[in-house]
Amino acid sequence: METTGLNPSDYTGVSFWIISAAMVAATYFFTVERDRAEGKWKTSLTVAAMVTGIAAIHYFYMRGVWVDTGASPTVFRYVDWLLTVPLQIVEFFLILSAIAVVRAALFWKLLVASVVMLVGGYLGEVGAMNIWLGFAIGMAGWIYIIYEIFLGEASEISASQGTEASKTAFNALRLIVTVGWSIYPIGYFLGVGADGTMSVDAASSLNLVYNLADFVNKIAFGVVIWVAATSSSKA
Repeated sequence: METTGLNPSDYTGVSFWIISAAMVAATYFFTVERDRAEGKWKTSLTVAAMVTGIAAIHYFYMRGVWVDTGASPTVFRYVDWLLTVPLQIVEFFLILSAIAVVRAALFWKLLVASVVMLVGGYLGEVGAMNIWLGFAIGMAGWIYIIYEIFLGEASEISASQGTEASKTAFNALRLIVTVGWSIYPIGYFLGVGADGTMSVDAASSLNLVYNLADFVNKIAFGVVIWVAATSSSKA
């Protein structure tokens, strides 16, 4: 297929371009603003910059795949998520570690749940297992994370020992994980064709939804950390 460049009427391709630039800008912002933070908040901002930096690299590549082939860059998207989602889980652990002694087991439970969520979704989306079984496995991992941050040990630590800044960040992050991350299964669902497999015809809608979700969840996730880090430093 001859490469003609990005077509302005290709809104999915344009969304890849916009988010590529946004991820680079966010990475620069979080890196520069790290100097305004104090103590362990510096590490949190570093992780936020890593999340958007890794995403920027993948988005430049995924944009090229989409423009050249018109096909969904599924493998590369899941590679991105496999690197960035666990880093976002690390953010919860870092926030709690800044205010209390936190068991390493909590981190590993959240990390394993995030990997289960991603692996289940990937295997279903590429057809390596029944698409609805993969969806169910991915949902199970996500629901466990929601349980842990609302009703489990992580929630209890934040409520009982958190500072004003850490509670604000923790509550905002779990809202993103609950509401923001719900965009991904919606996109997954929209991508399923009538034959029970991922529909090629739905690739454009699927990628638009995923791109929107990444924009909200990666950049907004980092902004929440930045607000908490700078407000904590002022206090």
